[in-house]
Amino acid sequence: MFHSGLPIDAALPELMAALAHGAAAVLQAPPGAGKSTVVPLALQAESWARGRRILMLEPRRIAARAVARRMAQTLGEAAGETIGYRTRFDTRVGPRTRIEVVTEGVLTRMLQSDPGLEGVAAILFDEFHERSLQADLGLALVLDARSTLGLDLRIVAMSATLDGAAVAALLADATGTPAPLVTSMGRSFPVTTQYVGRGMPLLPGPESPERVVVLAVRRALGESPGDLLVFLPGAGEIRRVASMLEEGGGPAPGVRVLPLYGELDPAAQDAALEPDRSGGRRIVLATNIAETSLTIPGIRIVIDSGLVRRSVFDPATGMSRLETQRISRASADQRQGRAGRVEAGVCYRLWSEGSHRSLAAATPPEIVDADLAPLALELAAWGTADVASLRWLDAPPTAMLAAARDLLRRLGALDATDRLLSYGRDLARLPAHPRLAHLLQVAEERDALQLGADLAALLSERDLMRGGGRDGSGGGDTDIASRLDLLRRGQADRGVLMRVRQSSEQFRRAMRAPRAGNAPKARRDTSAGLLLAAAYPDRIGRRRGAAERRYALTNGRGAEFIDADRLTQQEFIVAVELDDRSREARIRLAAALDRADIEAVCGARIEKRDEVEWSSRDEAVTARRVERLDAIVLSDKPLNPPPAELARAAMLTGLQVMGVDALPWDDDCRQLQARVRFVRALRAEEAATWPDLDDAALLATAEDWLAPWLDGVTRRAHLARLPLHEALRQQLGHDRLRKLDELAPTHLSLPTGNRARVDYIDDLAPVASMRMQEVFGLATTPRIGGGAVPVTFKLLSPAQRPLQVTRDLASFWRNAYIEVRKDMRGRYPRHYWPENPLEAEPTRGIKKRR
Repeated sequence: MFHSGLPIDAALPELMAALAHGAAAVLQAPPGAGKSTVVPLALQAESWARGRRILMLEPRRIAARAVARRMAQTLGEAAGETIGYRTRFDTRVGPRTRIEVVTEGVLTRMLQSDPGLEGVAAILFDEFHERSLQADLGLALVLDARSTLGLDLRIVAMSATLDGAAVAALLADATGTPAPLVTSMGRSFPVTTQYVGRGMPLLPGPESPERVVVLAVRRALGESPGDLLVFLPGAGEIRRVASMLEEGGGPAPGVRVLPLYGELDPAAQDAALEPDRSGGRRIVLATNIAETSLTIPGIRIVIDSGLVRRSVFDPATGMSRLETQRISRASADQRQGRAGRVEAGVCYRLWSEGSHRSLAAATPPEIVDADLAPLALELAAWGTADVASLRWLDAPPTAMLAAARDLLRRLGALDATDRLLSYGRDLARLPAHPRLAHLLQVAEERDALQLGADLAALLSERDLMRGGGRDGSGGGDTDIASRLDLLRRGQADRGVLMRVRQSSEQFRRAMRAPRAGNAPKARRDTSAGLLLAAAYPDRIGRRRGAAERRYALTNGRGAEFIDADRLTQQEFIVAVELDDRSREARIRLAAALDRADIEAVCGARIEKRDEVEWSSRDEAVTARRVERLDAIVLSDKPLNPPPAELARAAMLTGLQVMGVDALPWDDDCRQLQARVRFVRALRAEEAATWPDLDDAALLATAEDWLAPWLDGVTRRAHLARLPLHEALRQQLGHDRLRKLDELAPTHLSLPTGNRARVDYIDDLAPVASMRMQEVFGLATTPRIGGGAVPVTFKLLSPAQRPLQVTRDLASFWRNAYIEVRKDMRGRYPRHYWPENPLEAEPTRGIKKRR
C-alpha cells in the first residue's frame, strides 16, 4: 500500500477495496488531505491498473501542471516520465507515462477520437465540486461509453466540498446501487476568521472594492505573520491592487507582490507557487484559481474580497456577459482553508459576520448558465440527439441548449433535425469554440489562415490592451484592428503576447492537419471584419443614425459604444464582445465591416423583398425595396409605383385601421345596404342566401369584394373616386338585384303617376313621403317584401311638412282625415281638400276647390 504521510493515507484502503470490487467511487477529502497527489500514485499500483494509464482531470491548466510536477517530484522524476500532463499549450508525456493529468477539455477530445479509451484503466475527476461544464460533459460521455461499450474502466469523483450522495447515485452500477462514498478527515490547522466589512461583499460601484482590499492587506501585514493570499475577481482587479500596493515604495520592506491568474505566463505562475528564496514575505494576488487544487507554500493569511467573476449566458440574446458576483459560503470555506494548510492562520473576510449567512450556500454549476454551443456540438459529434439519454447531475437547460443548436445551424454544423453535418465534424475536431472553429474554416477557404488564427487567438486569450474591457474594466479602444497591430509589432505584455502567439500557432497546426475532401483554396481579399462576421453572424450591426454611437444587431438587440471611437464612423460593424447587462448592450470589442463583407459570409441569408405597408401617419401606402439580414435592414429604397397586388393588400390593411367610414358613402350606397338588410330580415331561413352588407361584415370581407376596385388607390384621398355603389351591387349579382327590386323597391308609384322614394334607413322604414293630395283615391297602404310589410306613409302638407304618419291609409281616411281637412282648408285655401278623399282625383299641385 502506498504511504505518503498525508491524511489521505487513512482512506486509501477503503478506496482500494471499493475499486477492487466495483467500477466507481466518490472520495471526499478536505484541502490539504493529499487526494490530488496521492490517490493517482496509489491506484496505479493496483492489479486492475497494471499496464494501463490513469487519467486525472483538473479544472485548470495551472493546477494540472503543478499537480503533475508534485507527483513526479515524489517519485524523484521530472514531469513527462511516469507522471505526465496535457494542457492546451503544454504537454509532457512519454512512452513510460502511467499517470496523465489533463485539463477537462482534453478528456472530451480523447473520447471523441477514441470512445473505447484504449489503454485507460481509470479516470479521476479532481475538484469535481467546481462543476465545470467540461467536467459534467466529460463524466456524462464516460458513463455513456462505459455502459454502451462495456469498458473495464474505474471512475472516481474527488472533491473537498461535494454533495457526495448525489454523485454516488449518478455513478451507480447496473443494478442501481450507488457508488461507495469514501471520506478522509484531512489535516488542517486552526484558522481565525475576522469579519472586517460592513454588510455584503462590496460589488464594483461608487466605493472601490480594490481600495478596501488594500486597506485589509496593510492591516494584515502589521497584525499577522506569514505570506498573504488575496482573492480578487479578475486580472483587472489584480493589476489595480498591485499598483495601489506599490505606491509609495511598496507595501513594506522585503514584501513582494505576485499575481496569479490563468492567463498569466507559466513562469510568472510558477513564481507565485514557490516560496521566496530570500525568506521575504509574499502577497499573492489571485483569482479563484487558487481556491482549490493548488498548494501555495507559506500562506498563513487569506484576505477574501468575497467576489468572483463568472460568465453568464443569456439564451434570449445569444450573448454572454462577465458578471462580478458574490461568492457562495462553500467557496468562502474553501478560501478560508487556504490559511491553515501549513500552520495556524487567519482569514480576513471583507464582509460582515451577519451578512455571511445571506450568501448562497454553493456556487451554481456552470452548465446552468453557460454558453452551451461547445457542449451541443460535442453531443452532436457523440451522436446524442436526446440529452436525457445521458446521465447528468444537472441536465443542460432546454432554452440554452436550443439557443446553442440554433447557432450551430447558422454556422452550418447541424441540419434542421440537429444532426451533425460533415462540416460540423470539421468544426468539432478543432480545439476552439464553434464560432472560432468556423472562423478558422472560412479563413482557410479564403487563404487567410494567418489572419484567422490570429483573430481566434486574440479572442481566446486575455486582451492585449489591458484597458480594453475584456477583464471587466470597461472603456478603452474597442477596435480588433488595434489588437492585430499590437500582435504583429510585438508591443504588448510579454506573457500575454506569448500566449496569443502560442494559441495562434496551435490553431494553424490544427488547420493543417490532414482532412478528407479538402477543397483547393482561392486567394480572395479578406478582412478581419469578414472573418468575425462569419463567426458572429448574430452580432452584425448597422448604425442607427449618422451622428450616433448606437447600432442595431442582427439578433434583435441594440448595442452602443460608450466612448467616442473610430468605429462609430462605420455604417456596419460586427460586435464580438458585449456587456449585456444594460437595456442596450455595451460594445467592448468590434470590427469594421463593409457591405461586400456581409454579402460574402451571409449572402444566402439576406432577404430581399418589396415591403409595401400602410402608414397610419400618412394615411397612405408606403412602398420600399428592402434588404434585410435577420433583424437589421441593410438597404431601404423607395419603390414607385408599388406592385399592384401588394399595394391592394396594404390599402386593405389601411381600411381595417381607418374603418369602413373611410369609404365614399352616399345615400344611394346606404339605401342599398339598408334594402339588403330589410330583405335578409324578411325570412330568417333565407338570410344566409343573401350577402351581409352591414359595416362590420363589409370590413371583414373587404379583401373579397373591394380588392378588385383598388387598382391605383394608394391613399385615403383616393378612396373618394371609388364607385362604391357599383361595388356593393356586384356582390349581389343579377338575379339577386332583380329579386331585391321586387322585394324592396326603391320607389312606389302614386295615383298621380309620380314615384315616391322608399326610405329604408328612417327609423320608421320602409317609409315613403308625399303630399297628401297625391294619394287621394288610394284606399289602402301599399305593401312590399312580397306583401309582408306595409310601407309607412308620411303625408305632407303643401309646404312639405308632415301632416300624418300612417301604415293604415284606409283607417286614416275614415277617421283622422276629417280633422286634418278642417285645419288645412284654413291654412291652404287654394289647395284641394275634398270631403271624400277615396273618390277624389289625386293632384300634383294646386286644384280649384269644389
